[in-house]
Amino acid sequence: MPSPTTTGLHCLFLLVSACCQIPQNSNFYPLSYVIDSTLGQESFFPEMQRQKRNMLVLDIPFPEHTFDIEVSLQDSSYLEPIKDYLKNIDLPINISNVQTTVSNISITTVCLPSGENSSCCFCENGYAWPSTVCSDVMPCPSLSLEPALPCGYMQKMPFYGPYCEPQTEESCGMGEPIVMNMSVRLGSDFQDDLKDSSSLLYQKYKTDLEKAFNASYRCLPGFVSTTVLGFSPGSVFVNYEVRTGAASFTQVGDSNRAVPQFLDSSYQLNPFTFTRVITNQTNFTVKPSNIFEGDTVRLTCEINSTFSNVTWYHFDQTISAGSRYSIETILASTRSILKIANVTMKDSGSYSCVFIRSGLYHTEIHNGTETISVFPLHVTPNFEEIDVTCNSPEVQAKGLQLSCCIDRHLTSLKVSWKVNGTINITGVTILSGNCTGYQLNISESLCPPEKSGAVTTYTCEMETGHGARRAQSIAVTYLRKAHITISSSTNSTVSEGYGFNVTCESDVSNYDSISWKIQSGNDTKTVDCDMCIQNSKFPAMSVLTVKSASQDWRGTYICTFSQKNLDSSANITIEVVSLPLKQNILIDPIATSIQCQVPHALECCIGAKTVRDYRVTFVVQQNEFQVEKREKDNLLCYMYNHTEKECNKEKKVLAYCKFVNRIGQGVDSERIRLHLIPGQKVSCSDSLGIGTENAILIKPCCDVKNPEGFTRGNITYRCINSSWKPIRNNCLSGPINDLLSGAESLVSSPEAKAQLPFYLAQLKEQTKKELTTINNSSANLGAIVTILDMVSSIPVEAEELPMQNFLSTVDLIVDDSTTEVWEDLNKEKTRQSSLLLQSVEKFSLSLQPVNNTIPSVSANSVQLQGVVVKENNNTAYNKDFRSAGNLTVNVLISEAEIQALTQNSTIVSVMYSKLGHVLPRKTFEYVNGLLITTTLSSNRSQKFAINMTFAKENLSLKMPKCVFWNFTLNNHSGDWDNHGCTPTESEHYVICSCNHLTSFSILMSPDRSSELIFESYISYVGLAISIVSLVVCIIIESLVWKYVTNNTTSYMRHVCILNIATSLLIADVWFIVTASIMDQNQQMSRDICIMATFFIHFFYLCVFFWMLSLGLILFYRLVFILHNTSKTAQKTVAFCLGYVCPFVIAVTTIAVTLPKNSYTRKNVCWLNWQDSKALLAFVIPALIIVATNLFIAAVVIIKILRPTIGDRSSGQERKSLLQIGKSVAILTPLLGLTWGFGLAIIIKNNHPAFHILFSLFNALQGLFILVFGTLWDKKIQEALLKRNSSSKWSSQQSKSSSLILVTPMLAMSYPFSRTFNNLCGKTGKYRVSSSEPSTSSTENTSKAYSLLN
Repeated sequence: MPSPTTTGLHCLFLLVSACCQIPQNSNFYPLSYVIDSTLGQESFFPEMQRQKRNMLVLDIPFPEHTFDIEVSLQDSSYLEPIKDYLKNIDLPINISNVQTTVSNISITTVCLPSGENSSCCFCENGYAWPSTVCSDVMPCPSLSLEPALPCGYMQKMPFYGPYCEPQTEESCGMGEPIVMNMSVRLGSDFQDDLKDSSSLLYQKYKTDLEKAFNASYRCLPGFVSTTVLGFSPGSVFVNYEVRTGAASFTQVGDSNRAVPQFLDSSYQLNPFTFTRVITNQTNFTVKPSNIFEGDTVRLTCEINSTFSNVTWYHFDQTISAGSRYSIETILASTRSILKIANVTMKDSGSYSCVFIRSGLYHTEIHNGTETISVFPLHVTPNFEEIDVTCNSPEVQAKGLQLSCCIDRHLTSLKVSWKVNGTINITGVTILSGNCTGYQLNISESLCPPEKSGAVTTYTCEMETGHGARRAQSIAVTYLRKAHITISSSTNSTVSEGYGFNVTCESDVSNYDSISWKIQSGNDTKTVDCDMCIQNSKFPAMSVLTVKSASQDWRGTYICTFSQKNLDSSANITIEVVSLPLKQNILIDPIATSIQCQVPHALECCIGAKTVRDYRVTFVVQQNEFQVEKREKDNLLCYMYNHTEKECNKEKKVLAYCKFVNRIGQGVDSERIRLHLIPGQKVSCSDSLGIGTENAILIKPCCDVKNPEGFTRGNITYRCINSSWKPIRNNCLSGPINDLLSGAESLVSSPEAKAQLPFYLAQLKEQTKKELTTINNSSANLGAIVTILDMVSSIPVEAEELPMQNFLSTVDLIVDDSTTEVWEDLNKEKTRQSSLLLQSVEKFSLSLQPVNNTIPSVSANSVQLQGVVVKENNNTAYNKDFRSAGNLTVNVLISEAEIQALTQNSTIVSVMYSKLGHVLPRKTFEYVNGLLITTTLSSNRSQKFAINMTFAKENLSLKMPKCVFWNFTLNNHSGDWDNHGCTPTESEHYVICSCNHLTSFSILMSPDRSSELIFESYISYVGLAISIVSLVVCIIIESLVWKYVTNNTTSYMRHVCILNIATSLLIADVWFIVTASIMDQNQQMSRDICIMATFFIHFFYLCVFFWMLSLGLILFYRLVFILHNTSKTAQKTVAFCLGYVCPFVIAVTTIAVTLPKNSYTRKNVCWLNWQDSKALLAFVIPALIIVATNLFIAAVVIIKILRPTIGDRSSGQERKSLLQIGKSVAILTPLLGLTWGFGLAIIIKNNHPAFHILFSLFNALQGLFILVFGTLWDKKIQEALLKRNSSSKWSSQQSKSSSLILVTPMLAMSYPFSRTFNNLCGKTGKYRVSSSEPSTSSTENTSKAYSLLN
């Protein structure tokens, strides 16, 4: 039984290696030799005993063997003696009984007990662990804390090896050491001294850490040293390297765990942050080796150890699995595969795979990096696009070969051709090297005319074999030469001045363009006239329309349809036969008087240089007469002496001459107007002509200096005092006449667009030279405007010079020096100013951008700016203009409106600083800013928002209106209109927001806005009150009629009041309806406006004439006291005055002025003043009636003031004054005296109070009639109170009868009636209770005064 002290040593053993020679084929087993310290004897295990008894006989020489002998000791004190003993044994030792010789005995491995079932084993000097267990041995933890002791490694008990072996290059820890790059984090704060390797702190950290690292890593197999490389921020990261043999993940982690045990705790080393990066142990492969765009690439990373996860990087970006990336990780084979589909050039660069293996005390990172390059795969066709004429004989014979080539040689190249198009022409594939061809077989039958221009796409596609695929397309446009037919509407001949058209048709509809040329001799002209040529696709047709042929249009017409580079043409010859144009035929006279049975010479003349082979006749009253031909200066004249034989009455005779050329086409001259004056005395008679006094004679403008013999225009003469006096000269000057003729030729020329710039330059220069003539002649000014209008419709390229010339011409004719001429033109009701503005608008619309730009042009008072709308234009249209007088205007069109426009649209704005003052304007409204025209080339039917900011020219003007020039108003003469525009006023500016485009400005009036608004308010409110009052008045009159009309005077008074109320009611209703419509800027039909004007005129006249009737009746009863007229006679006179007279005046007015279109005003439904003075048909009768009634009212007041017998007391004086006031209150509305304020308001610079009083009294006239004419009447009051009580009414008849005769009828008060009785000279008091009838004079006086109530 072993003692307790020896029990713990059972695991301690010695492994003794003995070298000996033994016979061959003998069995050998390890020997276990146990020294029992208790018994003091040696004992062998049974296996050893059996081995010892085996006796073998070996042949010489014996082989040499090495035996491992394990010696177990139960007492560690025997370890050193045994080592000494074995070292001191004399060798060799011969063992005779087994024929063995022991040549060497060495101790290789020593194991010490280390816990239960484990031991700590050491290799003796010169021995090392075999490489097969190198990665499995673990340092003994108890010995790691003692750096001075040799390293032992943990082994399980019982331990059966393998044991330590003699050291070789392949032994554990032998061979070339490896370098492990490591890092760990310290918990302390990073200090800048750690960046400096020479600092004390750096040296201290380095020394302490290296000491700890050396102590913890010393037991790694083949350990050499550790070195701290540096520190980095992030707390403190320690970067170091370990030089050692191959160490396993577990061994390094176990060593990492021991580091804190050798390091001061102040370093706060985190044992869980040890990291090792391994960069040279990853196998990284890439397939394919040559990568092209579109290939699928396979990247493979493989390491020789297990890992927990792997991450792929492209440069520094993490790659995640997606549509193009797929990652396959195989843990069993320690491999990860990244696949990239359809690679691009952007996929080139560095790729890294990062394997991570993590433990508690150690993290190991395997990193592999490779760089790949992606190359483009270029396919080059021999054509990108090509045009082929299908019905070309050469193409049909040879065909066409297409080809595609690549720029690299590929062994696995695959090629295919695809055909896509409406024309399906195929071919044969040919492969040659890096190129492939496709031979097309072209046939005319496969290209029908309707498909000419169709594009067929041929696509060659090439593949690399790894997914990369490239294709290139060749667009083949198949064309067919068209069959063209051409025809003319004139059968090859046409006369000058006549219109014709030439039609071209093609069997190919898909053409690109059509061009027209005229070849005359060696001269070829291109017809560049957008308005003349009309093209259509289906059918393919082009029609050239010539409105007025000239010699420029003669020649051979060549019509060409172009498709791509293929032209197809046809031609026809047109002959233009001479014929004078109507405007080039001079007639003499133009208008004259003729006598009966007296010959009068009529002439038609043309230029002497023109063709003369015309058949000319004079046509008078549809009868043709032969003429006499003769030359006169530069003219060739055809004369006819006309004698009028039908002379029974005065009449108008028309005559004209007719020219017919050799092809039978003719032209008529302008009409000669002849005025037959039978039996009248001729006052003027000379070479010019004959005529009565004040007769008009119009003669042409002859000019012997002019090559044509005459100029445009005429001279008007008037017969004054038996002599013809010129009253108007409308003759054009020679240069302006030539300009007008040139413009007419230019407009009808086939090369109008090309010749326009030259003509505009000539127009500007001649206008400047003739400016003095223009300033004195409205005809010359009008001619320049006509010229500008004609040429403005010709398209012109937006180049600065022609634009400058056009605008300069406009500037010249609106200069301040032409103001008087413009006033004359406007007085004559011409539309030249409107036409000038319209011509500039048309010119800006016809501008064709050059290089997508429109230059800014300025010509003193006219400025032009514009833009071309381009694709994806995100900028608002914002243009500023400033005149020479520092007036400004800004035009703003929002970004949203611009984006809605079609591409290449043009927006052009033109500013005028003087033209706005040339245009006709309304009374009291002035153009108070610049005039701006904005045009848009693209058509837009919907509303278009535009904002303009106008600077005010005169800050004293108020009531701004944003207006535009409406060319359709006033029978297309134009006028200002404010529809669609809203003004916003500030101190110095007016902002106009409009929903359309044209020419805009602002109209402002003198500061009468508050007055006008107040007057309008008074008018509308007053008229409304009056209408209601008049309706009430009529109702009351109808209710009390039988009670208040029981005598002639009372009857006539109420008849007048009732008719006044009815007429005024109808007139007020018409007036307020038309006025409200006009104030709301709503359009009213011209016929409705005329009807409204007629009824307003008629019924207001009825009001005045009934007031006159009432006044005359009052006057009759006051003056002719003893005279008595029947009721029927009075009614007849009153109704004739009240309705017949107004009707005659109203009908006469409309009959005289309506045929001349001057009955109503332009913008108001009321009688015209400026043109026909029709307003006088209302003003004159009204003023006469007001004056008459004023006289009657004066008579009444005088009668009231007439002194009675005896002196008056002060009370009577007061009553008289009160009576006068009441009389004025009654008479003023009933007699229309308030209309007398109308005289005050027509006076210039009158006070605004008169306007307000006039509006107030006349608008409330209906109310006054109701109050003073009806409600204030005491008789009516009584009648209303007693109407429903017939008994009371009957009982008071007896009392009333005397009252009717003695007191005024319908008197308002008894004192008033007594005062009125004094008008007739009566004194004293009447007994109103008496039932006896009064005298006739009393009755008449009472009846007269009843009219006042």
